[in-house]
Amino acid sequence: QVQLVESGGGLVQAGDTLRLSCAASGRTFSNYNMGWFRQAPGKEREFVAGSPWRGENTLYADSVKGRFTISRDNAKNTVYLQMNSLKPEDAAVYYCAADGPKYFSSVVQTRPTSYDYWGQGTQVTVSS
Repeated sequence: QVQLVESGGGLVQAGDTLRLSCAASGRTFSNYNMGWFRQAPGKEREFVAGSPWRGENTLYADSVKGRFTISRDNAKNTVYLQMNSLKPEDAAVYYCAADGPKYFSSVVQTRPTSYDYWGQGTQVTVSS
């Protein structure tokens, strides 16, 4: 079992910056592909960014590429999502998810069903 707890959400203005954190506990964090997803009211949960358990082949949704950065600190069992130049359309509940444990493939998946563990979410609101 992996427990995930997100933090860092809040209310910001368009153009502002936020940094989300996701603290993991339980199994060996370093063996999990980690992903950030978001879900706005009335919309499906969508992939935002992913970090593989090994290597540096991070993956981003086109809508956030160049503005968001995912990173992880395996020593702290934490994954981050740095969000710059926020737009009103970025407003959603952001979820951290873990896919694994992995021992071979480090391909980041974009489908929510590929992830086994989820946090409770953190709200991001962006005013125009």
